[in-house]
Amino acid sequence: MGNRGMEELIPLVNRLQDALSSVGQSCSLHLPQIAVVGGQSAGKSSVLENFVGRDFLPRGSGIVTRRPLILQLLSATMEYGEFLHCKGKKFTDFDEIRKEIETETCRLTGSNKGISPVPINLRIHSPHVLNLTLVDLPGITKVPVGDQPADIEYQIRDMIMQYICKENCLILAVTPANTDLANSDALKLAKDVDPQGQRTIGVITKLDLMDEGTDAREILENRLLPLRRGYIGVVNRSQKDIDGKKDIKAALLAEEKFFLSHPAYKHMAERMGTPYLQRALNQQLTNHIRDTLPAFRSHLQSQLLSLNKEAEQYRQYSPDDPARRTKTLLQLVQHLAVDFEKLIEGSGDKVDTVNLSGGARINRIFHEYFPYELVKIESDERKMRREINYAIRNIHGVRYNVAFINVTSFHIIQCFLFTAADLPFLFCVFFFSSTCPPIGQVCSPLTWLLKP
Repeated sequence: MGNRGMEELIPLVNRLQDALSSVGQSCSLHLPQIAVVGGQSAGKSSVLENFVGRDFLPRGSGIVTRRPLILQLLSATMEYGEFLHCKGKKFTDFDEIRKEIETETCRLTGSNKGISPVPINLRIHSPHVLNLTLVDLPGITKVPVGDQPADIEYQIRDMIMQYICKENCLILAVTPANTDLANSDALKLAKDVDPQGQRTIGVITKLDLMDEGTDAREILENRLLPLRRGYIGVVNRSQKDIDGKKDIKAALLAEEKFFLSHPAYKHMAERMGTPYLQRALNQQLTNHIRDTLPAFRSHLQSQLLSLNKEAEQYRQYSPDDPARRTKTLLQLVQHLAVDFEKLIEGSGDKVDTVNLSGGARINRIFHEYFPYELVKIESDERKMRREINYAIRNIHGVRYNVAFINVTSFHIIQCFLFTAADLPFLFCVFFFSSTCPPIGQVCSPLTWLLKP
């Protein structure tokens, strides 16, 4: 494959990504991509803006990135942005791009800092960029803010894991230099899915904010926590620079000067900075696509064969065929059983943040209401012991040894005791029956066909 063919690899994957996103199947195929992972205020947004040379990402306190942003950078003569959900509209004003990201985010997540796994697809054409595709993920947080659910940390981690656990995904782990690298949330998550560091690229930000007399030389030389793809250091604009509208070009010149003049970094200055990071990512993503393309192609072909086989079955479809109707009914029952089990176990796609539902409600009935109802039963313990004693002796008949009770006898005694406590059990059955209909209502949409 020639150089021209290599250059077309990333745009080719971009077109596949757009096609899959258009039909809601962006996660069904593991496309080669780079996921950007880091804690809040690690400098992820600044790194991406430095690539483009423009301010276009939402900023603020708390979680700013609340939906995955699939950012496709394409080298072109003109500079503009396009959203997949606004086909045909070109954004030449990058402030408008920021507003559109905020609007589209709030459309699904609301204004309460909630998150959504549904991605936003943004393509930026510019003469200042190299072909590159990155997935900007929400920053890792530990404390809920405002109306955020209490498990926001786990929601974000789950979303990140959905991307980085795929073998076709490279991980751009962004960590600020003024924190302990051993406690980096980004590197911890990366290590969970990539223990050998084969897919992880380390980015160290805020090198200019380290305490006087300290540096990150050992990290950047890949000696402290080695990664096969190594670490690259960058210096972003400070919050003061951003508030003061400091030009990104001027910031990149200041970054270059920082590395050339710093005694700990000047010997590796040519391998540091935003321009080098962008070139490295472009090369690594291109090579990664090239390496994974054969397996990806085989996977596509197998899926195509499977779909063609399924389509062939529908060509012979007859709605009045008793065998097909029976098969469809069984499939629907299976869907219902799977969805019902997920809701009981709490592993469904949707989580109620207002009331207890599903398995949690049943759990509460058995562990809170049921013991309370049992305590309310008035019983004569001496009478109960006497009745149990008679029951055991009568079960054994003429046999002498009553120290051991067989299983059948034990079940008879259980039934005897349960009969005495029938009211609490009936209470649980009543509450459970009132819980089941709501569970059934939120199961698979296909199951409405099962209704009489």
